[in-house]
Amino acid sequence: MKLFSVLGLTAVLATGLSCAAHADQLADIKARGKLICGTLGTSEPFSFQHPQTREIVGYDVDICKKVADAVGVPLELKTIAVEARIPELLQGRVDILAANLGYTPERAQQIDFSYSYFVSQQKLLTTKEVGITTAEGLAGKKITAIKGSSSEQGVRRLIPTAETVTFQDTSSAFLALAQDKVDAFCASELILVKLAKQSKVPMVVIEKSLFVEPWGLGLRKGEAAFKTLVNETLAKAAGSGELDKTFSKWFGPGTAFDIKRDYKIEEIKG
Repeated sequence: MKLFSVLGLTAVLATGLSCAAHADQLADIKARGKLICGTLGTSEPFSFQHPQTREIVGYDVDICKKVADAVGVPLELKTIAVEARIPELLQGRVDILAANLGYTPERAQQIDFSYSYFVSQQKLLTTKEVGITTAEGLAGKKITAIKGSSSEQGVRRLIPTAETVTFQDTSSAFLALAQDKVDAFCASELILVKLAKQSKVPMVVIEKSLFVEPWGLGLRKGEAAFKTLVNETLAKAAGSGELDKTFSKWFGPGTAFDIKRDYKIEEIKG
């Protein structure tokens, strides 16, 4: 009986030490005194360098600022590449991702997603000279996308006969299309619409979406307190109308997009 008691006490102590060793992320952020948000910095209007101030600004930045304010700490931005998003989060170099992060079942096995804060229509941009008006017309053609993005995954999954050509950033992918090195560019409709308007080469966005993708803030798994705070922050901003103001600032009247938010802030269901 004494041996059993000693072993039982040892197990209890070990469990307690294990729990203590796993610090709560929300408490860690508060103790550190800042929230580190990973963002792209190259994807207007989500996160990009302001031409005058050179600061990183955008919709994703404002969303992360709301989370930092809810925690009660300043926001620190860290710009990261698309393919580095999840590794940076898992390795603890950033606390949260606001980086055009579309939900996929594969990603959801690695990280948690917040409520959706944006829903992206993933479409295809082609030159008018190519004359292709449907995704089916791109079978066997060259399609570009950002390396490591869900756009790349979508092209490989939905147009398997196409040759997928990837680049590190939007500018490089768009240039490849403008120079006729590829036949189409897959990305969020908002990005493509603006590129088409600015292009000197006549371009057209194929009307039918290749797929629809909810975007969430990326979070490490097992951090229930932090995830709850993030989701409550998004829900509160939506309920108060604050989120609509932020959305309108970047996508509404007077911008290159002129659209209204037509989706709910809700749990992403895979």
